[in-house]
Amino acid sequence: MSSQAGGPATELPFIPFAAPDIGEAEIDAVVEALRSGWLTTGPAAAAFEREFAAYLLGMGPGTGIGTAPVTVPGTGAAVHAVALNSATAGLHLALEASGIGPGDEVIVPTWTFTATAEVVRYLGADPIIVDVDPDTLNLDLDGARAAITARTRAIIPVHFGGLPLDRTALGVLADAHELAVIEDAAHCFPAMSAGVPVGLGDSAAVVFSFYATKTMTTGEGGMVVTADPALAQRVKTMRLHGISRDVFDRYSAPGASWAYEVVAPGYKYNLTDPAAAMGRVQLARAAQMRDRRAAIAQRYDAALADLPVRRPAGADSAGTTHAWHLYVLRLEVDAPMSRDAFIAAMAAEYGIGCSVHFIPLHRHPYWRDRYALARERFPQAEAAFAGAVSLPLSSALTDAQVDRVIAATRGLLAS
Repeated sequence: MSSQAGGPATELPFIPFAAPDIGEAEIDAVVEALRSGWLTTGPAAAAFEREFAAYLLGMGPGTGIGTAPVTVPGTGAAVHAVALNSATAGLHLALEASGIGPGDEVIVPTWTFTATAEVVRYLGADPIIVDVDPDTLNLDLDGARAAITARTRAIIPVHFGGLPLDRTALGVLADAHELAVIEDAAHCFPAMSAGVPVGLGDSAAVVFSFYATKTMTTGEGGMVVTADPALAQRVKTMRLHGISRDVFDRYSAPGASWAYEVVAPGYKYNLTDPAAAMGRVQLARAAQMRDRRAAIAQRYDAALADLPVRRPAGADSAGTTHAWHLYVLRLEVDAPMSRDAFIAAMAAEYGIGCSVHFIPLHRHPYWRDRYALARERFPQAEAAFAGAVSLPLSSALTDAQVDRVIAATRGLLAS
């Protein structure tokens, strides 16, 4: 194997599957937050919320500090963004604020991380797990429609890999059956869907992730975005022990800063200021980082087109864009090796990390056994899982690293 490809004769640095794109600006912002004395939720978190809402509205990051919502120009409607310590927390609180509880059913796709379904169980409700579209690996809306019962109260679509699900068709389905829509957009920032930013629209809430591997990061973190002021207020209250006043308000407002009321048994889900400070810098770079990811995906598409693989679906409708959180190949049955052998060889022979997104929910013991989920009920997910492998994709990847990934992939799969 050639040294250019990064074979066993080389000592090139290992290429991780997902490397965060962090620079001196992010480091400086975190240090500034630490020096400010705000180590928990404070002015940086409040500013991050406003700036995130403004970004979705196409206004770009702003400079205001406060907790008031951002108003959509010309409509009077408000967009509320609530920062949390994870997208999992966001999904949980959005469902809780939507009134989901014991005896309810919530439709989720099998092709997702377990957090999408586990938050339903937090509330004593049952996730109804359905198959996915064979092209996009997003939720199969026909399968979702067939799964609706008298107990179904909500649906959680996952915009897999950064490609938005058809939100117009989703809205028609949800409206017809009076379902709350909580979008799992952990992979999908920034992206457009039929001309509307993912984050805006008619869904009850849209939840984003800022985990270390995502398209922008706060290390750990998430954001709930909603146009419903009551839902936003409930999420704000429940993110910090069910206390009636935000910590930022209690410690920055004049008067009795010690006074508060516990109005519900809440949770400890708030985002810290150092994390938010990092997020504000990342938000300002979000478009540039997304463009870099898209450029890498385009290079992969062109260079791997003749291999026995199925490349990931791209955005194929007007006004829709792909966030490119993941680049997932599916090895065909006539590929010269299995998916597992490919991943092992990429690491051992070429020093390149790959991953699998996802092991479907119906294959995990808890979900399989609790809901008697036979693999035969999920033919599309089963077929995709047999060959699915995620290649390295990060805005931090250099052109030389992308060259190594391409050369290694071709070295193993080209006939």
